[in-house]
Amino acid sequence: MGRIRNLEEIKAEVRRLAGKSKIFRRAKSADVESVLAKLTSKDPDLWAAEWSRVAKPYEDAGLAHEQAGRYDEARAAYIQAYTYYATGRYPVPHSPGKMACLRKSLELYEKAGRYFVPALERVEIPYGDKTIPAYLRLGRDGAKHPIVINFGGIDGFKAEAFEYEEAMQRGGLSTCAIDMPGVGESPIKASTAAESLYSAVIDYLENRPEVDPKRIAVAGRSFGGYWAAKMAFVEAKRLRASVVWGGGVHYFFQEAWLRGSTNAESYLMDHDIARCMAFGVGTLDELAKIFPSMSLLTQGWLDKPSCSMLIVNGKDDLQTPIADLYILLEHGTPKSARVFPGGHMGQTPETFPTIVNWLRHELS
Repeated sequence: MGRIRNLEEIKAEVRRLAGKSKIFRRAKSADVESVLAKLTSKDPDLWAAEWSRVAKPYEDAGLAHEQAGRYDEARAAYIQAYTYYATGRYPVPHSPGKMACLRKSLELYEKAGRYFVPALERVEIPYGDKTIPAYLRLGRDGAKHPIVINFGGIDGFKAEAFEYEEAMQRGGLSTCAIDMPGVGESPIKASTAAESLYSAVIDYLENRPEVDPKRIAVAGRSFGGYWAAKMAFVEAKRLRASVVWGGGVHYFFQEAWLRGSTNAESYLMDHDIARCMAFGVGTLDELAKIFPSMSLLTQGWLDKPSCSMLIVNGKDDLQTPIADLYILLEHGTPKSARVFPGGHMGQTPETFPTIVNWLRHELS
């Protein structure tokens, strides 16, 4: 299904994605070329240092705008700085430089978030003797609002929900962004019991005065779609709706798919490292021993009742088998589905608007 890219192939793919897709969708061509010109190896700390270098002027500009009271400009500059720091930690912070980029990306996103409408609120949700960091954007008009708990996959951390949340907010939906188990600031690694993290978030939101506890949904992207599917069963009575966007549930977790998809052409680099880090293991061989136990079919969930579910993917996905969309449809409660052209997640101009419209209908 693919092979490990060399440095020149990585550079070519970054150029192709810049300004269009993934973590690079807000990247500016001149900044990208500045970074690529100085990338002389695939060393992760060199990658982190170069993206940090182009981030810093935007960070400084954001502060200057903020001090001068130019808050729209400050927001834009901070978002651009966040973008490059987040790119510096991409796909996962597996080196000291990349970990420093992760911390800076969150710092800059939270600075930009002061000027979001509604403003970003960082909360620490109780979870046993730990906490779950979350980003809330809630209506402040005294009413109780529907809310979508949203999360990405192995490389899409909670701040990457920004554009998705902007669209949801325009659609009248409050938002809560978290990291899926095993990534970003999640307090636990991914495991067969990690859904308890999501239940704790629901517990918390049910008690927020701005939230309608009868209108809570989840939306998971990529690997996050797995957790959205599982929660549709686990919390069938407390969730109103679930969006499974590009997530695997059974075939994805079989060893043959794990090994065959690790170097999928649709993934830029370090797919194996990102997958292993989410589960706290060091090698694909270790991951292959535990991966099959994650299957929702094996765990016995698929024939149980679920909340309303929308399953979305691209029909030619090389990272998550399209068969996992169909196995959800073949079991349990009837569900909605939409298959789009293209690869992982079916990223077309119509895809996310379709999801938002479905969520608005289900949460109305």
